[in-house]
Amino acid sequence: MPKITVIGAGNVGATTAQRLAEKELGDVVLVDIVEDMPQGKALDLMESGPVYGYDTLVTGSNGYEATAGSDVVVITSGIPRKPGMSRDDLLKTNAGIVQSVTSQAAKFSPNAVLIIVSNPLDAMTYVAHKVSGFPANRVLGMAGVLDSARFRTFLALELGVSVEDVHATVLGGHGDTMVPVLACSTVAGIPVGQLIPKERLEKIVQRTRDGGAEIVKLLKTGSAYYAPSASAVEMVESILKDKKRILPSAVLAGGEYGIKGLFVGLPAVLGSKGVERIVEMQLTPEERAALEKSAAAVKELCSTVDTLMGW
Repeated sequence: MPKITVIGAGNVGATTAQRLAEKELGDVVLVDIVEDMPQGKALDLMESGPVYGYDTLVTGSNGYEATAGSDVVVITSGIPRKPGMSRDDLLKTNAGIVQSVTSQAAKFSPNAVLIIVSNPLDAMTYVAHKVSGFPANRVLGMAGVLDSARFRTFLALELGVSVEDVHATVLGGHGDTMVPVLACSTVAGIPVGQLIPKERLEKIVQRTRDGGAEIVKLLKTGSAYYAPSASAVEMVESILKDKKRILPSAVLAGGEYGIKGLFVGLPAVLGSKGVERIVEMQLTPEERAALEKSAAAVKELCSTVDTLMGW
């Protein structure tokens, strides 16, 4: 049975553990520094098994010994955004947290695939890669799946159709510079540009970019967790089942799309080795320029991290 560790037992982490347990993807270890809290949530999840119909072993821990030998580690640790706070405002605090938990996770599970959910996502994935020393194929960030899911939701609502028939891809950094690729966004194979007027489509794209902030504003005391956890679990499933799904993920570019040495949201084949390859698609000149702008924003964030962390 595969072993999956979820670091951070707040809303995102606990909901991720719940979805993993319900899908029976592997034994789950929930880790948090708050004494007894992950143990309580783990026990609650175990006691849901007889009702929901799963036999997943879920354990909680305040230390990392219980995580030893994990196949996948999902890192959700960090402070959440508050109203009026940008993802970038989280940079210094969460960089320190991610540095700490990654070093522990890597120590006890040296062969694991790391999936980063902590914000600001692209920069935190960079931190995890640098601290873990893992090869790039075993460190990736969850962003594009979530951003694409939001875009698909808004498109389905606009057209009054099932989300299952809406396919969309969002690339670039997880934030204001994300790049929805309209040519690859379709409804039952029909490009969305044929179904939605350009002006209306631009508003939907902007709502997608503001998707996280919209929920933060509504919740007032936290950030999204249902869709982020679902997105992380889709990535875990593709890796553990070697499904080789093509999922937009924050991965280390090696020259693809003219980007090199940065973790940016790109279409990636996810299988048993983690990131098996990056898929290149044809972008319009405008989309390529937008992706380059997004990569530049990520580069600036990572440079700030280097300064803050003294690297």
